[in-house]
Amino acid sequence: MKKLNLLLILVKKGAVGEKVRITIRELADGLKTSPQSVLRLLEAMEVEGLLKRETEGKKTYMELTPEGLRFLEDVCDRISSVLYNGVILGEVVSGIGEGAYYVKQYAPLIREYLGFDPYPGTLNIRVIFPKTIFDALCNVRPVILPGFTKEGRTFGDVRAYPVRIRGLEGAIVVPSRTIHPPKIAEIVAPAYLREELNIRDGDLIKVTVRE
Repeated sequence: MKKLNLLLILVKKGAVGEKVRITIRELADGLKTSPQSVLRLLEAMEVEGLLKRETEGKKTYMELTPEGLRFLEDVCDRISSVLYNGVILGEVVSGIGEGAYYVKQYAPLIREYLGFDPYPGTLNIRVIFPKTIFDALCNVRPVILPGFTKEGRTFGDVRAYPVRIRGLEGAIVVPSRTIHPPKIAEIVAPAYLREELNIRDGDLIKVTVRE
């Protein structure tokens, strides 16, 4: 962990693509350890090829190597694969009352592309984890409900992501034009989810994205 934290300190100091001046004391304070421990850690990381260090008199300059940057990228990828694994934790919230209208308009497409007749309304959840709905869906290929024109009004494409909530099937829908912030997920399902799951505003709920 100290190896990772030391690299992060150097990145914050700008030691990517150029050498920056930094003292052992600064690193020791940042890592909450002794200067002697920092020196030993630096020596080990130099041997591993994670950073380069040069000393000019009393001045020390450091820079991450390509290997050090790859180390950080690998850590980031490993964390992302664990955290963003298709699980969304959210809080049930009320919508603005337009869900029923739009579900009715898209119902034939939902039936054709997702395989179920939708309940006339959506379940809205405020995403608690991950940060936004897009973080949870970034690695998932959506089902595209194509746009259409009806009675002179244009309805845009909708991206649909099949999900499962406590054993019930449904889909997160993301219209091409939406007024909802990225923290709100709208879910359509063949059942009235609030009743089927016995949930109300403020309840926490887990949604699993199906790939």
